[in-house]
Amino acid sequence: MTRWSSKIKEFEDKFLAPYASMSSNSRGRQYKEDEHPYRSCYQRDRDRIIHSAAFRRLEYKTQVFVNHEGDYYRTRLTHSIEVAQIARTIAYALRLNMNLTEAISLAHDLGHTPFGHSGEEALNELMARFGGFNHNLQGLRVVDYLEERYPDFPGLNLSWEVREGIVKHSSVFDIAIKIKEFLPHKMPSLETQLVDAADEIAYDNHDLDDGLTSGLIKEADLEGLKIWQEINRQIDKKYAKIKFNCRKYLIIRGLIDLQVTDLIRHTQSEILRLKIKKPTDPYKFGFKIVDFSREIKELRKPLRQFLMQKLYKHYRVMRMSIKAKRFIRELFTEYLKRPEQMPTEIQQRIPKEGVRRVVCDYIAGMTDRYALDEYKKLFNPYEKV
Repeated sequence: MTRWSSKIKEFEDKFLAPYASMSSNSRGRQYKEDEHPYRSCYQRDRDRIIHSAAFRRLEYKTQVFVNHEGDYYRTRLTHSIEVAQIARTIAYALRLNMNLTEAISLAHDLGHTPFGHSGEEALNELMARFGGFNHNLQGLRVVDYLEERYPDFPGLNLSWEVREGIVKHSSVFDIAIKIKEFLPHKMPSLETQLVDAADEIAYDNHDLDDGLTSGLIKEADLEGLKIWQEINRQIDKKYAKIKFNCRKYLIIRGLIDLQVTDLIRHTQSEILRLKIKKPTDPYKFGFKIVDFSREIKELRKPLRQFLMQKLYKHYRVMRMSIKAKRFIRELFTEYLKRPEQMPTEIQQRIPKEGVRRVVCDYIAGMTDRYALDEYKKLFNPYEKV
């Protein structure tokens, strides 16, 4: 152990809880590397993710609103940054490993397709008889294989713990993938569980923000929600008159603060109740330890149902979703029929992996903008190729 790595261990032993994932106890990387003298393995993982091509592409991948609909709306990149910000706060309060938490947060959406979940659904249908498509599994494929940055190994060669966080990421929209290497019948680390919760907090509240900004949701529509009423009451006490934009910001901030505070307090009590002492202790339970209280779950449920009905199923969002699926299907069919239309470096992978999986990887890696440009180049006779 080098002098600096011993200092990192000393710092983690002093400031992190005994149930946190210590970098010195990492299960390591797929390919042996000398560790960095000044950064822990999880810090290096975070930095590799930030510098990856897949992470940069998230800037032009849909969260709810397609990129060209406006500059204000969240993208997969801004969402990932917001998840990391919320997750770091929670990790600090629970004395979990902030560097591991941040790395998982920034990587959790790397496998997403263009056009959000509609793009994923389209690719899953097209790949149904060939292993299907899941963005968590695709995220692992991105960091293990598709990123080409190092001469000594494929992918980013991330630590086992970050890769587990990608694979076992789960929420209302995500299903954890069962891969033997990652102990599929056991719950993931507390850091991974934390990122799942931070993801839910971020997309619920920021999708609500985007919905209000777009006009698809009206403030009056929310007045029947108890959680909205509670935050509203607090703002009315402090501010008699306030502009809509400031009011909206304060309400979103209040909603996030309410949920983060509850999550921290409830998780702290669960850690004590269940006598969690070691990083492996969460494996023994069949439920998440990092979770909300029953009261907040009951308050959140109507909000999530509201978003599903009023935003995600709004006719304008549905039109874009259906149109996006059509783009994906037609691109996939065209590349499959004539793969020579894909870039040469993409075609070179076909003999080893098969044309269908290569086409799937190529489309999954596209941004919204690139997919739309490719569609025009392939099907618009007046578009330059």
